[in-house]
Amino acid sequence: MSGQWEVVIGLEIHAQLATKSKIFSAASTAYGAEPNTQACLVDLGYPGVLPVLNEEVVRMAAKFGLAVNATVAPRSVFARKNYFYPDLPKGYQISQYELPIVEHGELFITDADGNEKRIGITRAHLEEDAGKSIHEGLDRYSGIDLNRAGTPLLEIVSEPDLSSAREAVAYMRKIHSIVRYLGISDGNMQEGSFRCDANVSVRPLGQEELGTRSEIKNLNSFRYVEKAINFEVERQIELIEDGGEVRQETRLYDSDKDETRSMRSKEEANDYRYFPDPDLLPVEIDATYIEAVRATLPELPDAKRRRFIDDYGLRFDDAGILTASLALSDYFEAVASATDAKAQIAANWVIGDLSAALNKDGLDIEQSNIAAADLAGLLDRIQDSTISGKIAKEVFEAMWAGEGNADDVIEARGLKQITDSSAIEDVVDRIIAANPGQVADYKAGKDKLIGFFVGQVMKETGGKANPGQVNAILKDKLS
Repeated sequence: MSGQWEVVIGLEIHAQLATKSKIFSAASTAYGAEPNTQACLVDLGYPGVLPVLNEEVVRMAAKFGLAVNATVAPRSVFARKNYFYPDLPKGYQISQYELPIVEHGELFITDADGNEKRIGITRAHLEEDAGKSIHEGLDRYSGIDLNRAGTPLLEIVSEPDLSSAREAVAYMRKIHSIVRYLGISDGNMQEGSFRCDANVSVRPLGQEELGTRSEIKNLNSFRYVEKAINFEVERQIELIEDGGEVRQETRLYDSDKDETRSMRSKEEANDYRYFPDPDLLPVEIDATYIEAVRATLPELPDAKRRRFIDDYGLRFDDAGILTASLALSDYFEAVASATDAKAQIAANWVIGDLSAALNKDGLDIEQSNIAAADLAGLLDRIQDSTISGKIAKEVFEAMWAGEGNADDVIEARGLKQITDSSAIEDVVDRIIAANPGQVADYKAGKDKLIGFFVGQVMKETGGKANPGQVNAILKDKLS
């Protein structure tokens, strides 16, 4: 909601399917090749060539449909979507229109009030990607790279059930997590493997009729989705309140200026003159095939989150963070199973220190400088009182820098915790003798001064004294 206005958002997410070859040809889908070196005659639309459907894309689409409780159609049809653009050599895109392979799914997100909210998935259909127009570095010209032409996409269309940019991002993250869990897309947004178009409209609070929508094209980061939608919502509200009207149009988001700008008027379905592709047979799937695909489904994020809460006793939010990424959840489980420390402590370190180090160095969890077994070893040294939690931070940084495992660092730096009670008592006696004023104040009732004494002992011992023993000895002697 924005004042007296209600925001209505629907997302069209394009997930590139993780096949080695294209949807209708044997050309490679590998990223990063020289322009126009991975486009065969089928991709280029040469006369006389015929598309042949890649069976793997059907399996992947069915897998997604089952994962979001959707209906996987026993019969779906490919259609030609006709439009003319330089990076579309055939003059049409092969997509699915009236009979998509997946319909009527759902998933659940957490809304701003912390409640579970259902988001409907209208459909998910298979289609081929277009090529790419290149405008930079070519002086007054534009270049066309057709390597992407024919790359298989699963377009996932939501119901207009999203009410804010925050919800849109939460939904998009959930879809991103699901396709990666399923192994059907790498979800790499920098390489264009996962992107979305956002349909945004506003209407007066309480009105049932939808407002006129704008479509923001090709958003390829979660941050840009949020910023683009927030800008567009404010733009539409200001326009209407100033007496104007929102036009149905396609807009682009300019991240440098943090604004959307008009690209073209929004086309309707009839503008594309859809008709069934005469070169491709309908796709027919029987129940046996669907059940075989169902048997390959992994444990999905929501189920894993519930298990982490039930089996490990994790907090709800922490379980959500850990299960949003399959790789992160696997790392956490490897740590938790290899340490004697409580699972919540393992979660705290993975979500806190480890994630901070990864973010600082721009690394994914798979590239972590510290293996799960080594982080478990560090937690064990805290658990058995070899080091304190504070010293563990120093050990972690040294491990991240490549100085070895926890035991190596502790030994090399002489960080082993002092647990000898007589040694700690000697330090405590010196601190008490050196601070008679604070001792008198403490005995007069200023109990919070215990923190001062603890700090002085830890300072003198270089942080190596066991904090629990320090507290107990101080309280005994000061009483």
